[in-house]
Amino acid sequence: MFNILTLNKIAECGLNRLGEGYMITDDVNAEKVDGIILRSYKMHDMELPKGLKAVARAGAGVNNIPIDKCTEKGIVVFNTPGANANAVKELVIAGMLLASRDIIGGIEWANTLEGDDVDKQVEKGKSNFAGTEIKGKTLGIIGLGAIGVLVANAAISLGMDVIGYDPYLSVSAALQLSRHVKTASSPAEVYAAADFITLHLPLLDSTKNTINAEAISQMKDGVVILNFARGGLVNNADIVKALTDGKVRKYVVDFADSETVNHEGIINIPHLGASTAESEDNCAVMAADEIKDYLENGNITNSVNFPNVTLPNDKVGRITIKHKNLPTVIARFTEVLSSVNISDMINGSRGEIAYTIINTDHEITQDIVDKLNAIDDVMKVRVIK
Repeated sequence: MFNILTLNKIAECGLNRLGEGYMITDDVNAEKVDGIILRSYKMHDMELPKGLKAVARAGAGVNNIPIDKCTEKGIVVFNTPGANANAVKELVIAGMLLASRDIIGGIEWANTLEGDDVDKQVEKGKSNFAGTEIKGKTLGIIGLGAIGVLVANAAISLGMDVIGYDPYLSVSAALQLSRHVKTASSPAEVYAAADFITLHLPLLDSTKNTINAEAISQMKDGVVILNFARGGLVNNADIVKALTDGKVRKYVVDFADSETVNHEGIINIPHLGASTAESEDNCAVMAADEIKDYLENGNITNSVNFPNVTLPNDKVGRITIKHKNLPTVIARFTEVLSSVNISDMINGSRGEIAYTIINTDHEITQDIVDKLNAIDDVMKVRVIK
């Protein structure tokens, strides 16, 4: 029996994927917890349950999870990249339209009209809300991951020119990217060309304040900046000054805060990027599948702190080992396991951390586990069967 703690409301279609053999609770004081599934709950001040093996975030961002602390304790952290990509893509397109056409201002004005001649007032006043079309404009995309690729392709279909920058563009993303999308060799190349700039990258120490005064100075006058990734990617003080100076025409942000609300040039959206029924279902299903596969089989897919390693679970014995990524370590594993005949083995590494799955033709004994745990560079040994 595996015990799963949910720290936010998780769609039933996801939890139902766990099936029999799982006990689900929302009691943060539960004594036994094998896995946690959450969305936005902030775990940094939370005492991690002693037996916790995995955390699955039903969403892409993991800033609310203490990654380093989990890694030290051998806890695998998963996210669900791409599960909410279409929902965010649609809102980015909507954001461009809201910034180009004063739709919000027009609606607010229309709702103030009174009398029997509203139709005449509309015809007389509508010119105050005229805007521009996005067709023929250039969209610059910083980050061509699951969301960035969908945004790029959608913009192409709307008649825009698209230029994107991503130094870590994956083969999978590249294959999905429209051939009409131009790739840049630097962010500066995107800044110089774009009428609209949208961000689709994670918030890390290296990406914080990606959009700052220096970056804005390299952009076209009247540029529109869209941020549906993370609030900290844009320096609020610098964007407000650029709006006041007229350098930036509009800033559309999905992370409203005290520095951005009630500013004439900022369209604040209350974090609705992934807030669709379809997106929440997709994220819940993916998170549940990931944590179930790890708990039952030891397979790791879409982890943010351990390497992705999977192997069919079709032998008599199966053991997983989290260890330091050092030479000779695997040789020591095979020496210990020489008595049970290794039938399959796979290893992956992520920086200083490595993970190995081993299938054997015989059951794993406690003596073997003790010998593996005695190896200096081993972090955690887990017998699957």
